[in-house]
Amino acid sequence: MARRLRKTSYLLEKPVFVENSASVVGTKEGQGPLGPLFDMVGEDDLFQTNNWEEAESTLQKSAVHLALKKAGCRTEDVQCMFAGDLLGQSIATSFGVGGFGIPLFGLYGACSTCGESMILGAMAISGGFAERVICVTSSHFASAEKEFRFPLEYGNQRPLSASWTVTGSGAFLLGTKKEGARARIAGMTVGKIVDYGLKDSMNMGACMAPAAADTIERHMKEFGRTPQDYDRIITGDLGCVGQKALIELLRDKHLDISAQHMDCGIEIYDGKEQDTHAGGSGCGCCAATLSAYILKRLEEPGGWNRVLFLPTGALLSKVSFNEGRTVPGISHGLVLERIS
Repeated sequence: MARRLRKTSYLLEKPVFVENSASVVGTKEGQGPLGPLFDMVGEDDLFQTNNWEEAESTLQKSAVHLALKKAGCRTEDVQCMFAGDLLGQSIATSFGVGGFGIPLFGLYGACSTCGESMILGAMAISGGFAERVICVTSSHFASAEKEFRFPLEYGNQRPLSASWTVTGSGAFLLGTKKEGARARIAGMTVGKIVDYGLKDSMNMGACMAPAAADTIERHMKEFGRTPQDYDRIITGDLGCVGQKALIELLRDKHLDISAQHMDCGIEIYDGKEQDTHAGGSGCGCCAATLSAYILKRLEEPGGWNRVLFLPTGALLSKVSFNEGRTVPGISHGLVLERIS
C-alpha cells in the first residue's frame, strides 16, 4: 500500500522494484560521455525508417523489447503499460508499442513523463492493481524540432540558452520481484504546475527550474529530510542555465543542494565537444540516463544508496507559444534506493 505523508507525498509500504530496464539512443548520444553504458546505439538517427516520427516509435519499441528480454519477461506477464512522448497525440507511443498488445495508459507530462509514468506504475503495483507494469517514454531531436521549433531544413540559429533534444528512449519494468532487481522505489512527491510567467521556449531550463524547486522544497518538508539525506538530487533536463536558477531558487528557501545536484541534461553530452549549448532535454534525456547511468550507480559496490530523481517538463505547445502564452513547468519526484 502507499501511505500518504502529507498532501503531495507518498511512502510505499509495499515494496516496488525496478526489475530491469533498457536504454536506446541515437548517434550523438552514443558519442557522449555515457555512450558505452547504453544498451543500444543506433547506426543512424532514422533507425532504418522513412521519417523522424517512425524513428522515434522504433526507439520505444526497441526499448520495451530489450527491457522485457533482459528481465526474461513475456508481454502476457505485464498487466499494463504507462507511456508517452512529446509529439501531437503521442503518436510515437501509439505507433511504437501498440504491437505488444499490453493495455496502455497514454500519458503526457512533457519531459517529466518518465517520472509521471513510474509514479503511476508504482502506485498501481503498491495498490494491488498490478504485479508488473512497464513504463516507457522517448524523444527524438528531429521530430521535436519539427513539432516545437523549426524543421532541420530551415537551418535556424540556436541561442546559447537552448537545449538539444535527446534522441533516446528508456523503458522500465516495475514489479514486486526483489531478486535481481536494479533499485527500489521507496516514495514519491507528485509535481504541481508552476508558472513564473516566462515565455522563452529557447530557454527551457529557466522555465522548468521553478517547478523543480517547488517539488524539492515540498519533498524535503513532507518527508522530513534534508538534501544531505540523498547521495544525489537529480533533475531531468534543466541544463546548465536551469541548474543555476534551481540552486539559487532553493537557496532563497534556505535549502542548499549544490553539493548533491546533478542534471541528466548536463551528464548525457560533452557540452564543449558536442556543442549542445545548455545541455540535453526531451523525454528521452532523463529516461535513458536513469536506465544507463543512475541505476548502475545504485547497483555497483561503493555507489549511491539513495537518490531523489526529478524529471522536469515544460508544458507548452506550438499553439500556446504562438498565442503568446507562458511556459508552465512541472517536476515529479521519485525516491530510488539501493537494494540491500
